[in-house]
Amino acid sequence: MNTPVFEGRFRDKVVVVTGAAQGIGFAVASRVVSEGGDVLFVDRAEIVREAVADLCTERAAACVADLETHAGAETAMRHAADQFGRIDILINNVGGAIRMRPYEAFEPGQIEAEIRRSLMPTLYCCHAVLPHLFKRGAGTIVNVSSNATRGIHRVPYSAAKGGINALTQSLAMEVAERNIRVVATAPGGTEAPPRRVPRNAEGDTTQEQGWMRDVVTQVKQSNFMKRYGTLSEQVAPILFLASDEASYITGSVLPVAGGDLG
Repeated sequence: MNTPVFEGRFRDKVVVVTGAAQGIGFAVASRVVSEGGDVLFVDRAEIVREAVADLCTERAAACVADLETHAGAETAMRHAADQFGRIDILINNVGGAIRMRPYEAFEPGQIEAEIRRSLMPTLYCCHAVLPHLFKRGAGTIVNVSSNATRGIHRVPYSAAKGGINALTQSLAMEVAERNIRVVATAPGGTEAPPRRVPRNAEGDTTQEQGWMRDVVTQVKQSNFMKRYGTLSEQVAPILFLASDEASYITGSVLPVAGGDLG
C-alpha cells in the first residue's frame, strides 16, 4: 500500500523533519519533498547526507545534529532558517526503544538512555523552534509519539512517549493564541526496512531477542487488526496533521495502531 501523493500540498512550506535518515522519518521527509515542500532532513547519523543526496533536489537539505542536546536542536532550527529563510512545520520523529526487557532488568543508566533518546529530542526541538514560529506568527508541530505507553518490556520508553503526549497537549494549549498548532500521532508496531544504524549498538543478547519476540506477540494481539502497520500507513496521518487540512486540530494525539489505543 502506497500513500497517495497530494501534489502541491506543502508548496511554499518549509518543513523540518527529525530522525530523517531512515524509517518513518525518511519516508515522511521525502514525501513532503514530493508534495512541494522545502525540507531539512535532520539526523545525528551521517547517512542523512547520503539520503538527501540521493533525492537530487535543491528542495531538500541535510543537517547532522545530536538532538539529545539543546545545542543540537538549536543548530538544526538555525540551519533550516538559514537554508530556506524560515520554518513553517516541525515534525519530531526522533526516538525508539533501545532495549526490550522487563523493567526490573533495566540498569539505571539504561533507563536514563531511553528517556534521553525518546523524550529529550522532542522536548528540546519544540523549545528551539518556537522563536522561529513566533517570528512567522504561525506554525505547526507534529510529534511522533507511540501507542507503547501501554506495552511490555519497555517501561522507560513508554514513560518517554507518555511525556511527549503531555507535552503535545500542554504546549498546544499554551501557543494556540499565537496561531501555532501542536499535534501528535501514536504509531503502533510498524514494518520497516532493516535499520542501517541500529538502536542498540551493543546488539541484543539471546535473552533480549526472546523478550523482543514477546513484544511483537503482545503488539499484534493488542490491536484489532492483528498485524503491524506499514510505513505508508504511518506517513499518511503524520502528513495530514502537518498540512493545512488539519487546521482546526490541535492538542490531539491520534492513535495509528490498528485499534490499540495504548
